[in-house]
Amino acid sequence: MTSKVRSPGSGAISPKEVIHSHVNYVVPDTLRWEQSVAYYIDTHRDVDAFVKNAGLGFAIPYLHNGQMHDYMPDFIVRLKTDPPIHLVLETKGFDPLEEVKRAAAERWVNAVNAEGTYGMWKYALAHKPTQVSLIISEAARGTK
Repeated sequence: MTSKVRSPGSGAISPKEVIHSHVNYVVPDTLRWEQSVAYYIDTHRDVDAFVKNAGLGFAIPYLHNGQMHDYMPDFIVRLKTDPPIHLVLETKGFDPLEEVKRAAAERWVNAVNAEGTYGMWKYALAHKPTQVSLIISEAARGTK
């Protein structure tokens, strides 16, 4: 993968090189927001691995105004816990559907955890990149 900027309108900015991912770059959807979040995730001591949720097919269905939609959270983070915890992490400034998407994600996490086959999952929402380190620490320690 190269570090070239994609063409205008492609939804991607400059890729950010990362260490704790099975891919060596994160391609953000924003100018600085997701790059900052990727940095906080990648450098956190409790992170075993992570991936930007782009092109993975991971979506959480939700109903809004009588129609089904897919919510695609920004990151999936595997924490260094025993057993491993998978954190579905959304980074968002303002979204009028925030509560609808949060409720859908929390239902999904509860259902997956109740079924048990896919390990332990948690969901978190960061309104600022600087909140990400604390969110990860709390998820790893079981406080959120």
